[in-house]
Amino acid sequence: MKRILFAVVLLLMVFPSSKAVFAQGDEPSVYVIQKGDTLWGLSDKFLKDPHYWPDLWARNQTQITNPHLIFPGQKLKIYPDRIEVAEAAPEGGGKEPGKTAEVAAPETRFTLTGSEGYLLEKGFFPAGVIIANQEGKQMVGEGDETYTDIGARSGAKSGQLYNIFRNMGTVTHPVTNEILGSRIVPTGTLSLSEMEEKTSKAVITKSFIEIKAGDFLMPYHDRKREIPLRAADKDLSGYIIESQSGVVTIGAGEIVFLDLGREQGLQVGNLLYVVREIKPEQGLFDFRPLGKLPDEVIGAVVVVGAGKNVSTALVVKSTQAIYRGDRVELKKNK
Repeated sequence: MKRILFAVVLLLMVFPSSKAVFAQGDEPSVYVIQKGDTLWGLSDKFLKDPHYWPDLWARNQTQITNPHLIFPGQKLKIYPDRIEVAEAAPEGGGKEPGKTAEVAAPETRFTLTGSEGYLLEKGFFPAGVIIANQEGKQMVGEGDETYTDIGARSGAKSGQLYNIFRNMGTVTHPVTNEILGSRIVPTGTLSLSEMEEKTSKAVITKSFIEIKAGDFLMPYHDRKREIPLRAADKDLSGYIIESQSGVVTIGAGEIVFLDLGREQGLQVGNLLYVVREIKPEQGLFDFRPLGKLPDEVIGAVVVVGAGKNVSTALVVKSTQAIYRGDRVELKKNK
């Protein structure tokens, strides 16, 4: 228990300043952790940088075993320059009269814009394809006209909306070289405007990137959504197999694909650490056998979409450059 409480103190104290309203003088405000509170939520409520904790965890792995585990009834003293644990959680929880906050911190959620891609594991049969662009343009954007192979014969009507996607090619595993699927990137949306029997004219209503002939279509659904953090119920280890954009150097805000999915027990909202093995310099310790060194934590990702054996994740923190082939770990809540 002392270990967990120390983890909470360290995790919350690293943030530079607080958004809370403090008591006058030296008296701290007291907050009793409520059921449903998370460190992410409390950091967002009281402090300015809720994404800093992976860096802290990387430097304090022996003390911080689980940065999500806190206890209802546990009291925190909130000062202008620090946060301290007042005491251990009492049996059955409890509330501090007077200055105690009565409302639990809001759950941390990650907002997706709809432009995030995904890894398609199986064959895909689109509803239609963009077959030509206005005035022979190679690429078009919002407000431009385009042409599709969707017509009245298929039951489509003027005004009907479609999502537009592009197949960016197959993705292979960086370690096994196994083909895991196709990298799919949303490019925008369109609305059918003039119908023929087998074709139609359409207007681009939104574009995330430039849209071109060959992009495929699916009936519209709003891809904007919010992803709440979800506690892990098992330990898992896997790899970053590719990024949505295909960039070599991956940082915070980038979408990546993992070789873990529902079959392995991964769930939307799970947070995984990005870790890298540290090896001692060769030749310095030949006289003495060394065991494995502790892994270096270089970032964190939140799962925003889970397929059967692969998943899509948002990089929420990176303390250094992340690369395809870096390992990820999911830690079960103890």
